[in-house]
Amino acid sequence: MKLASINGVHHAAYRCRDAEQTRWFYEDVLGLELEAAFVFDKVSGTEMEREYMHLFFNLGDGSYIAFFDEPDTATAVQFEQKDSFDQHMAFEIDSLDDLQRWKQRIKEARIKCAGPINHEFVHSIYFYDPNGIQMEITCRDPDYAAIMTEKKSKVKQQMQEWTQRTRAQKEQLFGVEALDSREINKFRI
Repeated sequence: MKLASINGVHHAAYRCRDAEQTRWFYEDVLGLELEAAFVFDKVSGTEMEREYMHLFFNLGDGSYIAFFDEPDTATAVQFEQKDSFDQHMAFEIDSLDDLQRWKQRIKEARIKCAGPINHEFVHSIYFYDPNGIQMEITCRDPDYAAIMTEKKSKVKQQMQEWTQRTRAQKEQLFGVEALDSREINKFRI
């Protein structure tokens, strides 16, 4: 059986503290259109009663950033600022000049903003949304295509070297079984 190839991201979804506060940030500050808000009284695909709202903000390319506002099981800890290694969302723009303008807009909304930071292949600014999720606005370096072509030529070797260098540490942290890719199907529906 031949599978259809994945051709993009429909949406990335996160929990939000408050639908209106999230709407303000994504629509009024970032300029993303709130395209849909669905209210459900059951967890989709189940008979479990749980009221929530599911918001979809259009990213302009047919994809969305989405949020769940479900206060019954929400805790304050869920909305503490996440480490960027754990979770962040990066939006792309066209130029360094645009990046500077976005930094000014974010600061005018009284939101702390760091950068621009030169990552060698992209340049980025960083800030947090009201839900503790780090946001990044990034633009490609002028040499982006050449940099990525060069990185692609070495990706398998880099993966092998990294795995050899870090595997023992991860086995101590997580156990050998947890690192077996065939054992990831342990989620609940």
